Amino acid sequence: MSFDERGSVPPARRPSSEGRRAASLFGWADTFGFSAAGTATSELSRSRASLGTIVLGLIVPVAILATWWVAAESPSVPDYLLPSPPQVVLAGVELAQSGLLGTYILISLQRVLIGFAIGSSIGLVLGALVGLSPLASKLLNPMLGALRAVPSLAWLPLLVILMGIFEPPKITLIAIGAAFPVFTTVAGALRHVDPHLVEAGRAFGLSRLGLLTAVQLPAVVPSVVSGLRLALAQSWLFLVAAELAGSAMGLGFLLIDSQNNGRIDRLFLAIILLGVLGKTTDALVGLGERALLKRWG
Repeated sequence: MSFDERGSVPPARRPSSEGRRAASLFGWADTFGFSAAGTATSELSRSRASLGTIVLGLIVPVAILATWWVAAESPSVPDYLLPSPPQVVLAGVELAQSGLLGTYILISLQRVLIGFAIGSSIGLVLGALVGLSPLASKLLNPMLGALRAVPSLAWLPLLVILMGIFEPPKITLIAIGAAFPVFTTVAGALRHVDPHLVEAGRAFGLSRLGLLTAVQLPAVVPSVVSGLRLALAQSWLFLVAAELAGSAMGLGFLLIDSQNNGRIDRLFLAIILLGVLGKTTDALVGLGERALLKRWG
């Protein structure tokens, strides 16, 4: 309780409309600034929300796994068409014991990360040019739009002829796949930055580079992160295209080798690993998104 200058107790404040609408004592206390109650409630709500999100996210995969298992155990479905989950696990154990599974995963992951880093950087630069400069937009947009429409497999023969059959064409193909989503999202977002923010930056004497790094890029952080997530998904798609031809290692090679040898269990294993790795890397980008939005969002 506090007193005013005259030593009297100040009149009690009436609850705000938001406080009157609160359905619980914790909500009312949080409205009036009782941080202990509010913090406890918000942390409890976040933990419950996270647990609920995890549970809901597991429902469909568990249902698919159960359906797959039941169908694979059916006498009418032969093993060479649909292996059971234990058979896929055993195939993974066999590859791991031979030392190939870890090698394939690491090689594919390395190709994706290098190609994604190169391609997203190029996409960011081109997107900034097209989004900020009308002249660059008129010069580059038609050509980049045409290149973006070229299918991924159409690039591979040309890249193999120009660069050989080793790592450069594979990483280049992945970089091509990663560049266009970042370019598209960044260019579109920069065109719609609030002009008042730009004018305020110029009033403070910022140069073009200063405006880009201090005003315009922070204003389009959500769009940039969305482009990065799309680019990462494209990188995994282009990885498979790159490893299906001219590769002796990697998850894409495991796909085509399993097809040629009739190992449907390894084929399922490769598909599952690609999905798990893609989701894991996407989750890591999501953590970066939270950090960026906390600073600039």
